Amino acid sequence: MKKYIFQSERLGFRTWFESDLDAIFQIDSDPEIMHFFEKPFTLEESQKRIQKMNQTFQKEGFCYFAVDFLASGELAGTIGLGRKDFEASFTPCIDIGWRLAKKYWNQGLASEGALACIVYAQQLGLIEIYSYATTANQASLQVMRKIGMEFIKEFEHPELLNQPRLQPFSLFKISLDSSIGGDLV
Repeated sequence: MKKYIFQSERLGFRTWFESDLDAIFQIDSDPEIMHFFEKPFTLEESQKRIQKMNQTFQKEGFCYFAVDFLASGELAGTIGLGRKDFEASFTPCIDIGWRLAKKYWNQGLASEGALACIVYAQQLGLIEIYSYATTANQASLQVMRKIGMEFIKEFEHPELLNQPRLQPFSLFKISLDSSIGGDLV
């Protein structure tokens, strides 16, 4: 049985195993899932990301977690927190993000998982979290609204200026306080 750092009703959050590589690569290399990213990942990029996330967790206590669908134990994707430090008016900051296999879309899992990450972030003592996505990615923007984030502004992502199809990005923020509640398992 896998040991989870925390859980939501349907999801278990953990660090990454090398055995996750095939499953996350299937997600990372799917052109439909990666449509709102610069490009799909190569196998090597997915492998480096697994290593980086585990290193980030060891250093920070958070990362973009491996997320299992508890009913099946299958890796559903990744949901979690990351430090962003590209040049922008709101950086450095902590970002929340998600990427799920298509079979897990439209079930409320991104929102459920993101809310669990917000509770976890609050327990870590974080005071605010940002999220951003290309404005064309209405599904992700809807998740941001659903989890209580507030729209701040649109911006041009400085690391993706060579990707005009992705510009502009919409920036959202949530301030963490005692009004956000919930116990994690």
